[in-house]
Amino acid sequence: MTEASIRHKPGMTSVKDMPLLQDGPPPGGFAPVRFARRIPNKGPSAVAIFLTTFGVFSWGMYQVGKGNKIRREIKEEKYAARRAILPMLQAEEDERFVKEWKKYLEEEARIMKDVPGWKVGENVYNSGKWMPPATGELRPDIW
Repeated sequence: MTEASIRHKPGMTSVKDMPLLQDGPPPGGFAPVRFARRIPNKGPSAVAIFLTTFGVFSWGMYQVGKGNKIRREIKEEKYAARRAILPMLQAEEDERFVKEWKKYLEEEARIMKDVPGWKVGENVYNSGKWMPPATGELRPDIW
């Protein structure tokens, strides 16, 4: 028995007198359930990435080309300066060589003065060609 029937107060006397109330969807229904795999579309597209990469690469290759051109000009300037100074350097080297050659011949004449038939400065190989020494002193062992 219910409290209302015991005390004689107005109200429900039985559970059966309860109004029927059932849970259901809200008016208009529930929002649809998202069950598909949808990745958000954020960031640039593949075409945009490709074009940006191509642009950056092209700009970099342009800069490399400019740098190569500058380096080539500097190198040509250096070679031109060397070509301009080469006759003077060659003259100085020839002068040094003649001095050293005279010293060498004097030393050879001093050493070989007692050898009969020795000609100072004559090539012992008799090839008929005169070749200056490649580098350095003529005879570093005698100085």
